[in-house]
Amino acid sequence: MSIYRSEAGARLLRTRYLNALERWPTDHERLQVPTPEGETFVLASGPADAPPLVLLHGSGSNSTQWMDRIPDLVRHFRVYCVDVIGEPGLSAPSRPPLDSDRYARWLDAVLDLLGVERVRIMGMSLGGWLALDYATRRPARVERLALSCPGGLGRQKKGFLLKAILLSPLGRWGQRRSVAGTLGPALSALPPAQAELVLDEVLRVSRNYRYRPAALPVFDDDTLRRLTMPVHVVVGDEDVMFDSLETKRRLETVVPHATVRLLRGIGHFVPAQTAAEIEFLTSTGQHGSRSRRGSDVRGF
Repeated sequence: MSIYRSEAGARLLRTRYLNALERWPTDHERLQVPTPEGETFVLASGPADAPPLVLLHGSGSNSTQWMDRIPDLVRHFRVYCVDVIGEPGLSAPSRPPLDSDRYARWLDAVLDLLGVERVRIMGMSLGGWLALDYATRRPARVERLALSCPGGLGRQKKGFLLKAILLSPLGRWGQRRSVAGTLGPALSALPPAQAELVLDEVLRVSRNYRYRPAALPVFDDDTLRRLTMPVHVVVGDEDVMFDSLETKRRLETVVPHATVRLLRGIGHFVPAQTAAEIEFLTSTGQHGSRSRRGSDVRGF
């Protein structure tokens, strides 16, 4: 089955993505990298001799999810924004089983073709799950992990799906309410025009793209103990998709060197924490951040 609902929908999302890339905020290279899962699209920005940083976006998205952070990140890194396979970007539509090692072998191929031996990784939501999956399978290849609302740690909730079903018969109003509820309170803190653009884009993707039906596998404790590298995780206490309190508890118990920040009044959409992420990613210490582990802080 195609990951798109129609050929017209696929063309629409591709065209909008290509138009958005014309507004990429820095000089960059557009690369098509061959992998066992098909070609993978990568945007490379920043000095070629800077430390490598890979960015993995969330579900139903593509590398434009990182646009606002790129100008700050390229001051420190050679940044590789990778379009995840099976998502509405410019990579192959392949969707290997989530409980297999094929995503790790896919990222191996991407890094090998980029000439990257060891790497820092940032990931959000699905991208956070992919980063954890890779780091637990290839711990020697990952220097640091900076994750936002990652899957695979806390229980994946289903209540928001029921709410979405109940609101869907209410037309566009109900759909917008559903999206706003899923993203969480931080959406309302954006300038109204920007919030409207976010809502419209998520609805456009939902109308034309088929999200992955399977829940993300939860990593067991023995698997998480392979995370020997420094780990920095930010979650919102009002996330309707993943149990953030369980995420926090498991990391603090099983990966005690991890830095975990629980943002109060924040849902699945976590505003960029660029300064803290750069501080962590550029540090040479085990924790790599002055943020106190496990502290509860406000998002704004």
